[in-house]
Amino acid sequence: MKPIQIAENIYWVGAIDWDVRDFHGYSTNRGTTYNAFLIMGEKITLIDTVKKSMKADLIARIREIVDPEKIDYIVVNHVEMDHSGALPEMMELIKPEKLICSTMGQKALVQHFHREDWPYEIAVPGKDVSLGEKTLSFLETRMLHWPDSMFTYVKEDKILFSSDAFGMHLGTSERFDDQVDPAILMEELTKYYANILTLYSPLVKKLIVKVKEMGLEIKMIAPDHGVVWRKNPMMAIEAYERWSRHEGKGNAMIIYDTMWHSTEMMAKEVANGLQDEGISVKLYNLRYNHRSDVMKEALDASAIILGCPTLNNGLLPRMAGFLMYMRGLRPTNKIGAAFGSYGWSGEAVKLLNEAMTEMKFDLVDDGIKVKYVPEAGELSHCVELGRKVGQALKEKL
Repeated sequence: MKPIQIAENIYWVGAIDWDVRDFHGYSTNRGTTYNAFLIMGEKITLIDTVKKSMKADLIARIREIVDPEKIDYIVVNHVEMDHSGALPEMMELIKPEKLICSTMGQKALVQHFHREDWPYEIAVPGKDVSLGEKTLSFLETRMLHWPDSMFTYVKEDKILFSSDAFGMHLGTSERFDDQVDPAILMEELTKYYANILTLYSPLVKKLIVKVKEMGLEIKMIAPDHGVVWRKNPMMAIEAYERWSRHEGKGNAMIIYDTMWHSTEMMAKEVANGLQDEGISVKLYNLRYNHRSDVMKEALDASAIILGCPTLNNGLLPRMAGFLMYMRGLRPTNKIGAAFGSYGWSGEAVKLLNEAMTEMKFDLVDDGIKVKYVPEAGELSHCVELGRKVGQALKEKL
């Protein structure tokens, strides 16, 4: 694929990773892109690089436009290796006048590559860098989602190079939002936020307020993964604003694992109780649903009900792993409840409740545990648990 012009004298020169299916525990079933951008001007500037294994693609696309040795500046918005892995080789090839990054970015680059001799220049918010006909300004975005993260803004074109924010894992030959099915865009944007940025929602909220206060006009958003938002950048911004508030849609999800189907029987009856109250509910068996897909749905859920049998005085491994993953992302503003079967000890429900309490879920019940196979009366209690969650949801809304 050749480089693609996204604005006058600004080109996408990144790489498409069609084959990646796991991104530190997050399933990437549609692959991903590592976006890099070349700005042609009096000072030719490369915005970000790519994963080390993709450096040949980056160099080939740059050569379609200009000899890489003529590049003057490299901007590093984010040091994570999928964006800076090719940086040492690019530094050797280009030998730029300046390597522009945040204060924390310089520290991280030294810690990753042990090169204190590179020509670092700290990007200072409010201090512009002129490229001739184009001007760069910078916005520090610490912990979105690394300490070094920053945005770069081209004033003349009103393009925001947003690092990982507003991106998605989507490998596609199409480069722009208006070239891709909107349903796919929203699905992948949601999944990315849910699995990468949920933990940092308070910072997302502050950032959006800051951008509005600055009166920053954004014509286009160019993230480091996925498509460039040229038709509807507000779609991404408005979604982030909504998700940062952790506002559910009034629906419920039941996330469970089961050993000999007893907990599964309970899950279905809890779902019946929710439906009796007119609440939309989905069931997710962790045996068949990847944790990152479950977290995508959890982002918009108002109630999360967890079910698991007891194994060796604890939880089944899939539920234990999922809880560790979800606790790390810290979804908030959820109603919660728990249930599960057991053989002789029965600690699972207590452990589920403790996890939800730690995440500050509003528990509506102590939970239900059933020994071995539930009887009709015990299943009716599960229905009642679902109704209780449904009633709490309606009161909250």
